[in-house]
Amino acid sequence: MLSKQTIDIIKSTVPVLEVHGTTITKRFYQLLFTAHPELLHMFNHANQTKGRQQTALANAVYAAALHIDKLEMILPAVKQIAHKHRSLGVKAEHYPIVGQMLLTAIKDVLGDAATEEILGAWAEAYGIIANVFIETEAEMYKQAEQQNGGWADYRAFRVERKVRESDVITSFYLVPEDGGALPAFEPGQYVSVKVHIPGETYTHIRQYSLSGGPGKPYYRISVKREDEFPNRPGGKVSRYLHEQINQADVLWLSAPAGHFTLDRMDTRPVVLISGGVGLTPLVSMLSTLTESHSDRPVTFIHAAQNASVHALRSEVEELASRASQVSLYWCYDKPTEDDRAAQAFHKEGYIDLPWLQDVVPTKDASFYFCGPEPFMRMVFGLLKEWGVASEDIHYEFFGPSGSLEAAPETTAQPQETASAQG
Repeated sequence: MLSKQTIDIIKSTVPVLEVHGTTITKRFYQLLFTAHPELLHMFNHANQTKGRQQTALANAVYAAALHIDKLEMILPAVKQIAHKHRSLGVKAEHYPIVGQMLLTAIKDVLGDAATEEILGAWAEAYGIIANVFIETEAEMYKQAEQQNGGWADYRAFRVERKVRESDVITSFYLVPEDGGALPAFEPGQYVSVKVHIPGETYTHIRQYSLSGGPGKPYYRISVKREDEFPNRPGGKVSRYLHEQINQADVLWLSAPAGHFTLDRMDTRPVVLISGGVGLTPLVSMLSTLTESHSDRPVTFIHAAQNASVHALRSEVEELASRASQVSLYWCYDKPTEDDRAAQAFHKEGYIDLPWLQDVVPTKDASFYFCGPEPFMRMVFGLLKEWGVASEDIHYEFFGPSGSLEAAPETTAQPQETASAQG
């Protein structure tokens, strides 16, 4: 337990963190990678370049300071981050390193304003928060390894099939190279894929949602190729997977992780809304709902630019054909003339509230959505405007977590299909 004095000191730094939080976390990562370059094997370099990781850490530090007297308030965020840490291979021995660099970064940025009293309070608070993470992640490692077919760290998987799903998305069907069992996973979870790209100094790790339903003799990931655009580099890992990895090649995977999962105990209607490659965890959820013969009404909405980049359409339609309670809707914001001639979509343009209310029978439902951040921000705003209860709104960020209620940081169009996985 923290003393009242420590709590008061930490809370007094909240306004400072609100202003200088990202500057502190940028300095933190500079210090961390200079002193421990080996940790670059674990981090997504693209998220570092874009500043997403720094912003996510700043938000986490700010939340910890704000709720330092009621740390139970941040436990959901702790579990979400802990899933990512376990998937990446973060271990207890990393936390003292992080604590040391964080305190140094605070001192470097705030200068004399970071008194010994403030640094001492933060050291004490960090120790308690770090222990929460360490204990939570230790239990997750134990569960991942001890479940039937489970394993620790990374396991070799062979590419059984490689299937082109659209102009930009390809699926990889993966089976354990050792021939052993596959552990179950919850629909919506992801795996970390670790690759050694020839010519690269460091290994690269990316997290990809499992796009198939549980219970299959394989895991499937469906990866969007992130091509190079002006002011945006191409995705190293996604292009490597698309261009270099083929049938019979080996990839290294962590055990499934993630908190964005279908609540199978809920019996109410479920609404699955995706944009671009964000459909991958939702297809897993749809597969589970149809293959378990659930009688829950399901509305599946997918937004894409047009049919050429609309992945897994045939599979989703086949799943829906087995269950009369499933309704499908396609929303294209840049349909081709062929799309129009084939009547390949239900709405042209972006999802809006009148249309959403027309195709979704009730707001008393569980809503799950995933996609590019501008798309998710749009969907979140529509659901809040409709009056959907906060506890019924579930979403997943590709990459570092953020807030959909914060001011947008991009001018991208809502249905752009870029993921942030790289």
